[in-house]
Amino acid sequence: MIRKINEDAKEYDFIIIGGGATGIGIALEASARGYSVVLLEKSDFTKSTSSKSTKLVHGGVRYLAQGDVGLVREAVVERGLLTQNAPHLVKNQSFIIPTHGLYDELQYTVGLTMYDLLAGKYSLGRSKRISKSKTLKRISTINSKKISAGVVYHDGQFDDSRLAINTLQSSDELGAIVLNYCAVTGLLKDKEGKACGVRFVDEEANKSYEIKGKQIVNATGVFADDVLKMDTPNAEKTIAPSQGVHLVLDKSFLPDNDAIMIPKTDDGRVLFLVPWHGRVVVGTTDTPIEKESLEPIALEQEIEFILKTASRYLTKAPKRSDVLSVFAGLRPLAASKGKGKKTKEISRSHKIFETKSGLLTMVGGKWTTYRKMGEDLVDRTEKNHGWFNIPSKTTHLKIHGYKENVDHDNPLYFYGSDEEFIIKLSKEEGMNETVSSSLKVIKAQVVWAVRNEMARTVEDVLARRTRCQLLDARESIKMAPKVAEIMAQEMGYDKAWEEQQINDYEKVTSNYIL
Repeated sequence: MIRKINEDAKEYDFIIIGGGATGIGIALEASARGYSVVLLEKSDFTKSTSSKSTKLVHGGVRYLAQGDVGLVREAVVERGLLTQNAPHLVKNQSFIIPTHGLYDELQYTVGLTMYDLLAGKYSLGRSKRISKSKTLKRISTINSKKISAGVVYHDGQFDDSRLAINTLQSSDELGAIVLNYCAVTGLLKDKEGKACGVRFVDEEANKSYEIKGKQIVNATGVFADDVLKMDTPNAEKTIAPSQGVHLVLDKSFLPDNDAIMIPKTDDGRVLFLVPWHGRVVVGTTDTPIEKESLEPIALEQEIEFILKTASRYLTKAPKRSDVLSVFAGLRPLAASKGKGKKTKEISRSHKIFETKSGLLTMVGGKWTTYRKMGEDLVDRTEKNHGWFNIPSKTTHLKIHGYKENVDHDNPLYFYGSDEEFIIKLSKEEGMNETVSSSLKVIKAQVVWAVRNEMARTVEDVLARRTRCQLLDARESIKMAPKVAEIMAQEMGYDKAWEEQQINDYEKVTSNYIL
């Protein structure tokens, strides 16, 4: 990718700053329409918020309750398209809402029927009330004293950073240049003061570059204000970050196939318990925070809140010692002008801001609508520059790895059609060696991540190319020395690099352990 930048000293159509869901969606859309694209990420793709989601592709049931029908309609259609375009990563997930009395049952059945109707032909299944005995049969660990019945509905469930990697591979196949570990340090402007390029540093080689672009896009999520300050030093704050925390538990807490959605917790937030990669993800919190960071840390009160709420509904109450991993992500909510707005009331819809220099900043949004966000940004760019409007090419674009009818019990299922290449690689000498038997990771996966998925560090492999850090943080620390050794051999690094990588990984992952 770096070599392409060197050889290709031209003016690009799009330079996208930020390699999370937003930037990746824009890169796919722009490259699919035939535009030249460079995407720059200062750390690893989805390092921050976009790999720390609740793992749901959802319309947003609670936005329906808030009356935001347009937002829900857009999201349920996008949810349907994602299940069609990346079936190896996005699947239909049934949820059960435990109800307390007739009013609850009626309210949720009516509300969720409306939710289904909004999806139209993209619906994932009909919502319905089920009896208390059926609810207890389907969720064997639910506290029977807490429920009168249940309401079943359907949403999507996915692997966020795997979708990111596959989308980036699709963008690459369409001609985009995508780079991790390349930090943008400044914007270039022409005589009229228009943004016409960026300066960035390839952090591995410590080499600086200047590249020219017709449209500069700020897609840095919670870090959007940093880029806006490069453009206008006294820029107003546009982001109000909110932290979401999730705990990962063993499958025994929710051994069945249904997820649970608890619609009313003590502070009015929604709590999900979702089966994911043979574990259970429980979250999320919604805590406004002052300062954004690449590695946010779960607050004690957030951990206690999740454990307490989950314990109320489960017969087997989770304790701190049961938590396999705890992870925190930041939501890049658009700062509201009105004071006193709760974060759950701040709109999740995406917004595009334009500065005097022509820099476009996209804030808000969510993984479910990442394709539509890309479409809106490229449409806006075409309009601004007076370019011919090319219709979107991503609505039915199959994402790299596309494979139907995957077997979710297969530990390599999330590679989709790439699985056959990993199996082929595993048949080479030593490549079938187990790196972790409990997490079912083999050496071929590490080598594949380096050769084909731009993994540059041990953390890239363990946190985002495989999901070991989130699935079992302690086990992933045990894997780090082996992963470092394989990577050093593959990339031509020495023992000192290995040791540094192991230390870095242990340090960051200690925050994932209670």
